[in-house]
Amino acid sequence: MFLHLDLDCFFVSAHRTLDKSLENIPVAVGGRSNLSIFDNKKHTQAISNSSGAFVSSILTQENRNFKEYFKDDNGRIRGIITTASYEARAFGVKTAMSVNEALKLCPNLLMIPPNYPLYHQLSQDLKKLLEYEIPMIEQFSIDEFFGDVTGYIDESEVFDFANELKQKIKKELDLPISIGIAHSKYLSKLITEYAKPDGIKHIKKEHMPNFIKDIAIEEFPGIGKNYTKKLQGYGIKTLGDIKSRKELFYSWKKPGIQLYNRVCGINDRKLNAIRDKKSIGIGRTFDVIYNRVELQRRVVILCRYLCFLVKKAKVNPLSYAIKIKYESNIKSKNYINVNTLFNENDFKIKMKRLFINSDKHPSHGVVQLNITVYNFADNSKYTYNLFEYENDLKKQELTNKVQDLRNKFGIDIIKSASEL
Repeated sequence: MFLHLDLDCFFVSAHRTLDKSLENIPVAVGGRSNLSIFDNKKHTQAISNSSGAFVSSILTQENRNFKEYFKDDNGRIRGIITTASYEARAFGVKTAMSVNEALKLCPNLLMIPPNYPLYHQLSQDLKKLLEYEIPMIEQFSIDEFFGDVTGYIDESEVFDFANELKQKIKKELDLPISIGIAHSKYLSKLITEYAKPDGIKHIKKEHMPNFIKDIAIEEFPGIGKNYTKKLQGYGIKTLGDIKSRKELFYSWKKPGIQLYNRVCGINDRKLNAIRDKKSIGIGRTFDVIYNRVELQRRVVILCRYLCFLVKKAKVNPLSYAIKIKYESNIKSKNYINVNTLFNENDFKIKMKRLFINSDKHPSHGVVQLNITVYNFADNSKYTYNLFEYENDLKKQELTNKVQDLRNKFGIDIIKSASEL
């Protein structure tokens, strides 16, 4: 048996653990991107080293005007909703909605700036609690976990076990959580949606086909908008339709077979207790900027922060990527492959050059920059450029020394001249 545990309105619920006046009223977390990394003021930075389905993050703790922090210097309402309470959702407030639209739908909506150190700490606390209570768990995201209780809890007792676990989470962490129970992993995740808010739902294996047959395909975990359109083109609209079209899905090889098996609860019993990082990235959205010198400066600053995360993760990326979003939603992206030991100086030089080469619309203003590293080397198998290896070792050692200083005194303690 599998449990899927999903914290309800997690970011809002996290704030409610600190402030009970936020309960039973429409509340939303969100607002403008944190742009403090680009200015020259000193900020308190925290690092999340969470090992799960999310990578380490730079967490800036800012002193914002709590009441109207989402307004810019000209009084314009900016930003998007990250999480909304159920009281706010009753007015139509949704994740990814603009704050401006949300306030029109719900004038009494209380907006709260994000507190990422709090979220990461509570997530880690929940993981520790679950590891003590369940033999095998997988952290799927910052607020979602899978648990395998097969052979540990009898099916006749699994609902009571889940209820006791739910009460313990509420008592020790003061967080509401919904739990779905099924005989396979992804079906338990699907069932959780029918347990919300703050409930438990258990569907037995023999009752599952009848339960899912009329559920829309887009409700199943992993079926996005594009895949939904593809399936609808074949006349497939419900999970029952998928179950009846085995031959079609198996003709699509691995992706089709995997989806069919997950919907039917076949061969879907493996948890990833340790989830390897596939990539590490950082990005920011800001008001439109036309000045290319300033944009290059911001790329270099993002590189410093990303380098800090890379060294924390103890990986050596061999691929670097950049995404540029212009006004009018025009986008450009590019990447390069390298064959060197990772070091901050070369990384900044390469990413600055990559930005210049990727800036396909130089007359357009830019509103978002994202940089990512991936393709991590297995040092036991990978062969680097021997002609540059000795020099790379020296550069890497310098980066490591700088990292030690930043660990001790903060990420902003050492900056390159091009960041100022």
